[in-house]
Amino acid sequence: MQFRQLGTSGPTVSAIGLGTMGMSDFYGPADEGESIATIHAALDAGVTLLDTGDFYGSGHNEMLLARALQGRRDKAFIQVKFGALRDPAGGFIGMDVRPEAIKNSLAYTLKRLRTDYVDLYQPARIDPRVPLEDVIGTIADLVKEGYVRHIGLSEAGAETIRKANAIHPIAGVQMEYSLVSRSIEREILPTVRELGIGVTAYGVLSRGLLSGRIGEQSLAGKRDFRAASPRFQGDNLRTNLKLVEALTKAAARHDATPGQAAIAWVLSRGNDVIPLIGARRRDRLEESLAALDLELSPDDLASVEAAVPPEAVAGDRYDAGGMAILDSERG
Repeated sequence: MQFRQLGTSGPTVSAIGLGTMGMSDFYGPADEGESIATIHAALDAGVTLLDTGDFYGSGHNEMLLARALQGRRDKAFIQVKFGALRDPAGGFIGMDVRPEAIKNSLAYTLKRLRTDYVDLYQPARIDPRVPLEDVIGTIADLVKEGYVRHIGLSEAGAETIRKANAIHPIAGVQMEYSLVSRSIEREILPTVRELGIGVTAYGVLSRGLLSGRIGEQSLAGKRDFRAASPRFQGDNLRTNLKLVEALTKAAARHDATPGQAAIAWVLSRGNDVIPLIGARRRDRLEESLAALDLELSPDDLASVEAAVPPEAVAGDRYDAGGMAILDSERG
Protein backbone atom coordinates (compact mmCIF):
# COMPACT_ATOMS: atom_id res chain seq x y z
CA MET A 1 0.00 0.00 0.00
CA GLN A 2 1.07 3.55 -0.69
CA PHE A 3 0.27 6.37 1.73
CA ARG A 4 -0.57 10.04 1.46
CA GLN A 5 -0.91 12.86 3.93
CA LEU A 6 -4.35 14.37 4.33
CA GLY A 7 -3.32 17.99 3.83
CA THR A 8 0.02 19.53 4.75
CA SER A 9 -0.42 19.02 8.49
CA GLY A 10 -3.03 16.26 8.64
CA PRO A 11 -2.78 12.53 9.30
CA THR A 12 -1.16 9.98 7.00
CA VAL A 13 -3.64 7.54 5.46
CA SER A 14 -3.69 4.98 2.67
CA ALA A 15 -3.46 6.42 -0.85
CA ILE A 16 -6.82 4.81 -1.64
CA GLY A 17 -9.73 4.74 0.79
CA LEU A 18 -12.74 2.46 0.93
CA GLY A 19 -16.19 4.04 0.74
CA THR A 20 -18.71 1.73 2.41
CA MET A 21 -21.99 3.45 1.46
CA GLY A 22 -23.02 0.87 -1.14
CA MET A 23 -22.82 -1.90 1.45
CA SER A 24 -25.95 -0.49 3.10
CA ASP A 25 -27.78 1.78 0.69
CA PHE A 26 -28.47 3.30 -2.71
CA TYR A 27 -27.17 0.55 -5.03
CA GLY A 28 -29.60 -2.23 -4.26
CA PRO A 29 -29.14 -5.23 -1.94
CA ALA A 30 -25.67 -6.12 -0.69
CA ASP A 31 -24.42 -9.28 0.99
CA GLU A 32 -23.40 -8.47 4.58
CA GLY A 33 -20.97 -11.35 4.81
CA GLU A 34 -19.24 -10.31 1.60
CA SER A 35 -19.26 -6.68 2.71
CA ILE A 36 -17.46 -7.53 5.94
CA ALA A 37 -15.03 -9.79 4.07
CA THR A 38 -14.32 -6.90 1.68
CA ILE A 39 -13.57 -4.53 4.58
CA HIS A 40 -11.26 -7.17 6.07
CA ALA A 41 -9.52 -7.62 2.70
CA ALA A 42 -9.06 -3.87 2.43
CA LEU A 43 -7.47 -3.69 5.88
CA ASP A 44 -5.25 -6.67 5.03
CA ALA A 45 -4.13 -4.84 1.88
CA GLY A 46 -3.14 -1.80 3.93
CA VAL A 47 -6.19 0.39 3.39
CA THR A 48 -6.64 2.56 6.48
CA LEU A 49 -9.14 5.22 5.34
CA LEU A 50 -12.76 4.09 5.67
CA ASP A 51 -15.57 6.46 4.70
CA THR A 52 -19.11 6.20 6.06
CA GLY A 53 -22.13 8.32 6.93
CA ASP A 54 -24.56 8.05 9.82
CA PHE A 55 -27.44 8.18 7.33
CA TYR A 56 -26.17 5.35 5.11
CA GLY A 57 -28.85 2.76 5.70
CA SER A 58 -30.08 4.93 8.60
CA GLY A 59 -27.27 3.72 10.85
CA HIS A 60 -26.83 0.28 9.30
CA ASN A 61 -23.51 1.18 7.69
CA GLU A 62 -21.92 2.27 10.95
CA MET A 63 -23.07 -0.91 12.69
CA LEU A 64 -21.73 -3.00 9.79
CA LEU A 65 -18.40 -1.21 10.02
CA ALA A 66 -18.27 -1.81 13.77
CA ARG A 67 -18.70 -5.54 13.22
CA ALA A 68 -15.95 -5.56 10.60
CA LEU A 69 -13.56 -3.59 12.82
CA GLN A 70 -13.87 -5.71 15.95
CA GLY A 71 -10.34 -5.98 17.30
CA ARG A 72 -8.97 -3.81 14.48
CA ARG A 73 -10.24 -0.31 15.31
CA ASP A 74 -6.67 0.93 15.71
CA LYS A 75 -5.92 0.00 12.08
CA ALA A 76 -8.62 2.29 10.66
CA PHE A 77 -9.04 6.00 10.05
CA ILE A 78 -12.82 6.44 10.08
CA GLN A 79 -14.37 9.53 8.54
CA VAL A 80 -18.07 10.08 9.11
CA LYS A 81 -20.56 12.36 7.37
CA PHE A 82 -23.57 13.58 9.31
CA GLY A 83 -26.56 15.89 9.04
CA ALA A 84 -28.85 14.26 6.48
CA LEU A 85 -32.27 13.25 7.82
CA ARG A 86 -34.15 10.11 6.78
CA ASP A 87 -37.73 8.93 7.27
CA PRO A 88 -38.78 5.33 8.09
CA ALA A 89 -39.25 4.60 4.38
CA GLY A 90 -35.68 5.67 3.62
CA GLY A 91 -36.54 9.02 2.05
CA PHE A 92 -34.47 12.13 2.62
CA ILE A 93 -36.34 14.80 4.57
CA GLY A 94 -33.79 17.56 5.06
CA MET A 95 -30.70 18.52 7.02
CA ASP A 96 -29.98 19.28 10.65
CA VAL A 97 -26.53 20.62 11.53
CA ARG A 98 -27.51 22.76 14.52
CA PRO A 99 -25.05 22.46 17.43
CA GLU A 100 -27.37 20.31 19.54
CA ALA A 101 -28.07 18.05 16.55
CA ILE A 102 -24.35 17.64 15.86
CA LYS A 103 -23.72 16.47 19.42
CA ASN A 104 -26.69 14.13 19.28
CA SER A 105 -25.63 12.67 15.93
CA LEU A 106 -22.11 12.02 17.17
CA ALA A 107 -23.38 10.36 20.35
CA TYR A 108 -25.32 7.83 18.28
CA THR A 109 -22.43 7.38 15.83
CA LEU A 110 -20.01 6.52 18.64
CA LYS A 111 -22.43 3.90 19.96
CA ARG A 112 -23.06 2.35 16.56
CA LEU A 113 -19.36 2.28 15.68
CA ARG A 114 -18.46 0.99 19.16
CA THR A 115 -15.65 3.50 19.45
CA ASP A 116 -14.67 6.38 21.70
CA TYR A 117 -13.85 8.76 18.84
CA VAL A 118 -14.09 9.28 15.11
CA ASP A 119 -11.01 10.27 13.17
CA LEU A 120 -12.70 12.86 10.96
CA TYR A 121 -16.21 14.31 11.27
CA GLN A 122 -17.84 16.31 8.51
CA PRO A 123 -21.27 17.71 7.64
CA ALA A 124 -22.63 15.94 4.58
CA ARG A 125 -23.78 19.24 3.09
CA ILE A 126 -23.48 22.93 3.94
CA ASP A 127 -26.73 24.29 5.35
CA PRO A 128 -26.93 28.08 4.77
CA ARG A 129 -29.57 28.36 7.50
CA VAL A 130 -27.05 27.48 10.22
CA PRO A 131 -24.08 29.82 10.76
CA LEU A 132 -20.83 28.14 9.78
CA GLU A 133 -19.32 29.39 13.03
CA ASP A 134 -21.88 27.29 14.92
CA VAL A 135 -21.21 24.16 12.88
CA ILE A 136 -17.41 24.26 12.87
CA GLY A 137 -17.27 25.69 16.38
CA THR A 138 -19.33 22.81 17.74
CA ILE A 139 -17.13 20.18 16.06
CA ALA A 140 -14.05 22.07 17.31
CA ASP A 141 -15.40 21.70 20.86
CA LEU A 142 -15.80 17.97 20.24
CA VAL A 143 -12.17 17.87 19.10
CA LYS A 144 -11.11 19.49 22.39
CA GLU A 145 -13.18 16.92 24.27
CA GLY A 146 -11.49 14.03 22.43
CA TYR A 147 -14.54 12.70 20.59
CA VAL A 148 -13.28 13.86 17.17
CA ARG A 149 -9.70 13.98 15.89
CA HIS A 150 -10.05 16.05 12.71
CA ILE A 151 -12.67 18.22 11.00
CA GLY A 152 -13.71 17.86 7.37
CA LEU A 153 -16.19 19.32 4.89
CA SER A 154 -18.19 17.70 2.10
CA GLU A 155 -19.23 19.41 -1.14
CA ALA A 156 -18.21 22.84 0.19
CA GLY A 157 -17.43 25.75 -2.10
CA ALA A 158 -14.17 27.70 -2.06
CA GLU A 159 -15.52 30.62 0.01
CA THR A 160 -17.01 28.25 2.60
CA ILE A 161 -13.76 26.32 2.86
CA ARG A 162 -11.85 29.52 3.56
CA LYS A 163 -14.32 30.60 6.24
CA ALA A 164 -14.35 27.19 7.90
CA ASN A 165 -10.57 26.91 7.93
CA ALA A 166 -10.33 30.32 9.62
CA ILE A 167 -12.53 28.99 12.45
CA HIS A 168 -10.64 25.72 12.90
CA PRO A 169 -8.08 23.92 10.69
CA ILE A 170 -9.81 21.69 8.15
CA ALA A 171 -8.00 18.43 7.39
CA GLY A 172 -9.96 17.28 4.34
CA VAL A 173 -12.66 18.22 1.89
CA GLN A 174 -14.70 15.43 0.36
CA MET A 175 -15.71 16.10 -3.25
CA GLU A 176 -16.87 14.14 -6.24
CA TYR A 177 -13.91 14.01 -8.61
CA SER A 178 -13.49 11.82 -11.66
CA LEU A 179 -12.85 11.96 -15.38
CA VAL A 180 -16.49 12.99 -15.84
CA SER A 181 -16.84 15.26 -12.76
CA ARG A 182 -14.17 17.94 -12.76
CA SER A 183 -15.82 21.10 -11.45
CA ILE A 184 -13.54 20.88 -8.40
CA GLU A 185 -10.67 22.03 -10.61
CA ARG A 186 -12.06 25.53 -11.16
CA GLU A 187 -11.88 27.05 -7.67
CA ILE A 188 -12.00 24.36 -4.98
CA LEU A 189 -8.79 22.50 -5.77
CA PRO A 190 -6.66 25.68 -5.98
CA THR A 191 -8.19 26.87 -2.70
CA VAL A 192 -7.54 23.70 -0.71
CA ARG A 193 -3.99 23.57 -2.02
CA GLU A 194 -3.38 27.15 -0.97
CA LEU A 195 -4.70 26.31 2.51
CA GLY A 196 -2.96 22.94 2.82
CA ILE A 197 -6.15 20.87 2.94
CA GLY A 198 -6.42 17.36 1.52
CA VAL A 199 -9.13 16.00 -0.80
CA THR A 200 -10.93 12.70 -0.45
CA ALA A 201 -12.45 12.06 -3.86
CA TYR A 202 -15.67 10.09 -4.09
CA GLY A 203 -17.44 8.96 -7.25
CA VAL A 204 -14.11 8.23 -8.96
CA LEU A 205 -15.92 5.73 -11.19
CA SER A 206 -18.98 7.98 -11.45
CA ARG A 207 -21.08 5.45 -9.56
CA GLY A 208 -19.95 2.58 -11.72
CA LEU A 209 -20.37 4.32 -15.07
CA LEU A 210 -16.62 4.27 -15.75
CA SER A 211 -16.25 0.64 -14.68
CA GLY A 212 -17.36 -0.55 -18.10
CA ARG A 213 -20.00 -2.79 -16.53
CA ILE A 214 -23.02 -0.55 -17.01
CA GLY A 215 -25.14 -1.06 -20.13
CA GLU A 216 -28.29 0.64 -21.40
CA GLN A 217 -30.53 -1.84 -19.56
CA SER A 218 -28.37 -2.50 -16.49
CA LEU A 219 -30.50 -0.52 -14.05
CA ALA A 220 -33.94 -1.09 -15.57
CA GLY A 221 -36.50 -2.02 -12.93
CA LYS A 222 -33.96 -2.01 -10.07
CA ARG A 223 -34.21 -0.17 -6.76
CA ASP A 224 -31.05 1.77 -7.42
CA PHE A 225 -30.81 5.53 -7.11
CA ARG A 226 -28.75 5.65 -10.31
CA ALA A 227 -31.90 4.73 -12.23
CA ALA A 228 -33.07 8.29 -11.59
CA SER A 229 -29.67 9.95 -11.99
CA PRO A 230 -29.36 12.25 -15.05
CA ARG A 231 -26.17 10.61 -16.34
CA PHE A 232 -27.88 7.22 -16.44
CA GLN A 233 -30.97 8.40 -18.32
CA GLY A 234 -31.88 7.70 -21.95
CA ASP A 235 -29.85 9.69 -24.45
CA ASN A 236 -27.51 10.88 -21.70
CA LEU A 237 -26.56 7.30 -20.89
CA ARG A 238 -26.08 6.41 -24.55
CA THR A 239 -23.78 9.42 -24.97
CA ASN A 240 -21.81 8.58 -21.85
CA LEU A 241 -21.43 4.92 -22.76
CA LYS A 242 -19.65 6.02 -25.94
CA LEU A 243 -17.14 7.83 -23.75
CA VAL A 244 -16.71 4.70 -21.65
CA GLU A 245 -16.08 2.73 -24.82
CA ALA A 246 -13.29 5.14 -25.73
CA LEU A 247 -11.88 4.89 -22.21
CA THR A 248 -11.97 1.09 -22.41
CA LYS A 249 -9.88 1.20 -25.58
CA ALA A 250 -7.38 3.62 -24.03
CA ALA A 251 -7.08 1.47 -20.90
CA ALA A 252 -6.64 -1.74 -22.91
CA ARG A 253 -3.43 -0.32 -24.40
CA HIS A 254 -1.99 -0.55 -20.88
CA ASP A 255 -3.52 -3.94 -20.02
CA ALA A 256 -5.92 -2.21 -17.66
CA THR A 257 -9.66 -2.09 -17.18
CA PRO A 258 -11.45 1.24 -17.69
CA GLY A 259 -12.06 1.41 -13.94
CA GLN A 260 -8.37 0.99 -13.18
CA ALA A 261 -7.46 3.70 -15.67
CA ALA A 262 -10.07 6.03 -14.16
CA ILE A 263 -8.74 5.48 -10.63
CA ALA A 264 -5.13 5.88 -11.79
CA TRP A 265 -6.09 9.19 -13.38
CA VAL A 266 -7.52 10.48 -10.09
CA LEU A 267 -4.41 9.27 -8.25
CA SER A 268 -2.31 11.27 -10.70
CA ARG A 269 -4.03 14.55 -9.87
CA GLY A 270 -1.76 15.13 -6.89
CA ASN A 271 -0.51 13.55 -3.69
CA ASP A 272 -3.13 15.56 -1.81
CA VAL A 273 -5.97 13.71 -3.60
CA ILE A 274 -7.10 10.38 -2.14
CA PRO A 275 -9.61 8.37 -4.19
CA LEU A 276 -12.40 6.56 -2.35
CA ILE A 277 -13.43 3.34 -4.05
CA GLY A 278 -16.89 1.91 -3.42
CA ALA A 279 -16.13 -1.79 -3.82
CA ARG A 280 -18.73 -4.08 -2.22
CA ARG A 281 -16.98 -7.32 -3.17
CA ARG A 282 -13.45 -8.62 -2.76
CA ASP A 283 -12.88 -9.11 -6.48
CA ARG A 284 -13.91 -5.52 -7.20
CA LEU A 285 -11.65 -4.32 -4.40
CA GLU A 286 -8.70 -6.24 -5.81
CA GLU A 287 -9.30 -4.79 -9.26
CA SER A 288 -9.50 -1.23 -7.93
CA LEU A 289 -6.40 -1.48 -5.74
CA ALA A 290 -4.42 -2.71 -8.75
CA ALA A 291 -4.66 0.86 -10.06
CA LEU A 292 -1.89 1.71 -7.59
CA ASP A 293 0.49 -0.43 -9.65
CA LEU A 294 -0.58 0.98 -13.00
CA GLU A 295 2.40 2.93 -14.33
CA LEU A 296 1.15 5.60 -16.70
CA SER A 297 3.38 8.26 -18.21
CA PRO A 298 2.13 11.83 -18.71
CA ASP A 299 1.35 10.91 -22.33
CA ASP A 300 -0.55 7.81 -21.19
CA LEU A 301 -2.59 9.86 -18.74
CA ALA A 302 -3.29 12.41 -21.45
CA SER A 303 -4.66 9.65 -23.69
CA VAL A 304 -6.93 8.45 -20.87
CA GLU A 305 -8.14 11.99 -20.26
CA ALA A 306 -8.70 12.61 -23.97
CA ALA A 307 -11.02 9.60 -24.13
CA VAL A 308 -13.44 11.33 -21.77
CA PRO A 309 -13.54 15.08 -22.48
CA PRO A 310 -15.52 16.66 -19.61
CA GLU A 311 -17.46 18.87 -22.00
CA ALA A 312 -18.76 15.75 -23.77
CA VAL A 313 -20.34 14.28 -20.63
CA ALA A 314 -24.14 14.30 -20.72
CA GLY A 315 -26.19 15.06 -17.60
CA ASP A 316 -25.49 16.51 -14.17
CA ARG A 317 -24.13 14.37 -11.36
CA TYR A 318 -27.34 14.77 -9.33
CA ASP A 319 -30.93 15.61 -10.20
CA ALA A 320 -32.08 19.23 -9.93
CA GLY A 321 -32.90 18.92 -6.23
CA GLY A 322 -29.56 17.33 -5.43
CA MET A 323 -27.63 19.95 -7.39
CA ALA A 324 -29.49 22.80 -5.66
CA ILE A 325 -28.14 21.88 -2.22
CA LEU A 326 -24.48 21.63 -3.27
CA ASP A 327 -22.53 24.56 -1.86
CA SER A 328 -19.70 23.47 -4.15
CA GLU A 329 -21.81 24.27 -7.22
CA ARG A 330 -23.20 27.62 -6.10
CA GLY A 331 -22.04 30.78 -7.83
